[in-house]
Amino acid sequence: MNPTLLEILPLAHKGYCCSQILILLALAAQGRENPELVRAAMGLCHGMGGTGGACGIMTGGCLALGLYTGKGRDEETPFEQGDALVSDFVDWFSQRALDDYGAITCAAILSDGKPDPTRCGGLMADAWNKMLELLVAYGLDPSEGRD
Repeated sequence: MNPTLLEILPLAHKGYCCSQILILLALAAQGRENPELVRAAMGLCHGMGGTGGACGIMTGGCLALGLYTGKGRDEETPFEQGDALVSDFVDWFSQRALDDYGAITCAAILSDGKPDPTRCGGLMADAWNKMLELLVAYGLDPSEGRD
């Protein structure tokens, strides 16, 4: 079994959705907890509130990448290549979802509208691995968060 799936499945069994799981993986990689952020990520679940819109793996992935690249305080400056990094992730996800499902929406990815561990788990594991690959490619250490 894909080792990333072994990290994802227990979180799914605890009731977290795709976008929340990607945030939890990013926080865990940094040795942090942030229940408020995990709660906020729920708004991206199941195509943004169960509407079947943009997949929460893509939007949650963008949110998680923002943990590494974004501005969070007045005195901070965002990572200079943050937009390019997130754009590369969106391009990768879009191509993957288009090739496999014809669109980037939950409605297209999930044939019956309900989260599917096989489809969602595999796509989420691949997305997390791509996010890690991109962070390293852009010179960021996934285990280090912004202070």
